[in-house]
Amino acid sequence: MLGAANHRFGGDLDALRRHLLDGSHDWKQLGKDLLDRVPDPVLHRLDPHGDNGPSARSDDVFHLDGTPAKPIPITDANAMGLEWGYVLHDHGIEVIALTYYDRGPIVSWDTDLLSRVSDTPSLWAPTRPAPVQAPAPMLEITKPAAPAPAPARPRITR
Repeated sequence: MLGAANHRFGGDLDALRRHLLDGSHDWKQLGKDLLDRVPDPVLHRLDPHGDNGPSARSDDVFHLDGTPAKPIPITDANAMGLEWGYVLHDHGIEVIALTYYDRGPIVSWDTDLLSRVSDTPSLWAPTRPAPVQAPAPMLEITKPAAPAPAPARPRITR
């Protein structure tokens, strides 16, 4: 969400909210297309092998009579089986580990996209800071110096 908010939607949180909530569908998954306009070096560090696919909508859900189903708002009564919840506030995204808490800490929208974020639900207590660490430093890869040429061998003639 941080990449989508800051790059694809240029900080326009209302546009991000409309994109996620106003469709006539639910989401199967949120994907790499939300990272449009993220600088290539950052995108490569986020997804070095290009494994993440595009977002996928659940457009193929129908009632028994054949009419398309409308999205179902998530409430306490029907959230069973969900692990995470997210609330998009103006000052950051609230991350809720639903298996442990009914609220969560806020991750500021200006958090570095390359920060290391824990996926351990018990660490996302609403009374603690979000378990987000500064990004690991970029490793510099240098080419080894070319080996010195081997000394010439004396040529033996007969």
